[in-house]
Amino acid sequence: MSYQNAVPNSAGRQAFLDSYQDSLAMVERLHRLLLDVIKDEFERVGLLEINAVQALLLFNIGDNEVTAGELKSRGYYQGSNVSYNLKKLVEMEYMHHQRCEIDRRSVRVRLTPKGREVQETVAALFAQQARDIEDREVLDANGLDLVNTSLRRVERFWTEQIRYIY
Repeated sequence: MSYQNAVPNSAGRQAFLDSYQDSLAMVERLHRLLLDVIKDEFERVGLLEINAVQALLLFNIGDNEVTAGELKSRGYYQGSNVSYNLKKLVEMEYMHHQRCEIDRRSVRVRLTPKGREVQETVAALFAQQARDIEDREVLDANGLDLVNTSLRRVERFWTEQIRYIY
C-alpha cells in the first residue's frame, strides 16, 4: 500500500511527502557530489592511485584502529564495499592489517604514513570548505547546527525503523 493510499488525502500530507522525497534525493545527490569534490581535489594534487570512496574511508578511520565490522556498524559502509576497499588499501600500502589476538577471524586495520597523508589531504580540503562556506555566507553556525540536528533526527528515525520494524 502506498503512502498516499495509507493516509487520508490532504494537500498538507502530499506537500510533506513531496518535501520528504526531495530531501531523500538531495541526500543522495550530496553524497555523490562529496565524492566528486574529493575526486577533483585528488586529481588536482596528482593523487590518482585511490578513489574518492577509499579516501573518505581513510579519513573516517583517522587515528583509530578498527575492524571492517566496526566500520559497518558505525553505518559508514556496506559489507562488500568496505571489505573490497580495505583489501585494496592494504595492497597499496595505505593501511596496515593485523589479525586480532582474541578473535583470529577478525582483522584490525590502521593507517600507514602513506594513508595518513591521504587523511590529512581530505581533512585540509574539508577545513578549506568550512572556511569558504562561512566566508561566502552559505551557512552560518546556527544554520549548520539546524541542518545537523535535523539530519540526526532522520538518522535516528531510520535506525529505529531498521531495528524495530520487521
